[in-house]
Amino acid sequence: MNYRNIVIIIGLLLPFMNRAMAQTQFVGWFASFNTFKINTRFSIHGEVQLRSTDQLDHLQTLLLRTGLNYHVNSRLMITAGYGYIPNRRVLAGIAGYAPESRIFEQLQYTHPLALGQSKGTLAHRLRIEQRFIPKSYIQNNEFKNDGNVYSNRVRYFIRNIMPLHAWSDKGTAPFLALQNEVFVNVGDKSGVNGEFFDQNRAYIAFGYRFHKKFDAELGYMNQYVNGRDKAFTNNHIVQVATYVRL
Repeated sequence: MNYRNIVIIIGLLLPFMNRAMAQTQFVGWFASFNTFKINTRFSIHGEVQLRSTDQLDHLQTLLLRTGLNYHVNSRLMITAGYGYIPNRRVLAGIAGYAPESRIFEQLQYTHPLALGQSKGTLAHRLRIEQRFIPKSYIQNNEFKNDGNVYSNRVRYFIRNIMPLHAWSDKGTAPFLALQNEVFVNVGDKSGVNGEFFDQNRAYIAFGYRFHKKFDAELGYMNQYVNGRDKAFTNNHIVQVATYVRL
């Protein structure tokens, strides 16, 4: 295995991980990423994520996302889709869910990465999101939503899959996953944190490819979220994820 490549990828994960004076939370995420092939050019993306509040007390976020993929070639894919994301909020001590809608467009480029005797992959993804964030308020001691704030966000994601030994004849092997994703706000930022930088997610996981069509992994994510007025949150996340390719 080429450890120089490992060091390079880990270097991409380090920014934003060590900051003082953060609000620190310990949460759990479950994610299921699924691709359903239609033909040689088109496939459907289906995604479900469940995210907890601090100390796993409540369901913080339900994320449902789908999209239509167009495979330009074996390495390049273009996707357009929609996400529905109810988020738990607390206003004046009253909790409720505020459903955000997102439209997104993205490019994803995946290429082989030689790691000694093993062949890994490196995926790059650029996503643009049009966000419709609900306006929440309290009326008669009830949590309500009315109207939306519009915001644009750009995300860059890099993910490296490194098999811990050569893939078997059936395409199975344990692997190490390293990834990082940077989020920035563009255009009018008044409806979000008022800042260009939104958040960073650094992630490392151990997984197993049980079949060419199914992976499962368990990992740790550090999420640095930039808030308003110089406030920020540092989330320590344990994530279980599955990947299905049919």
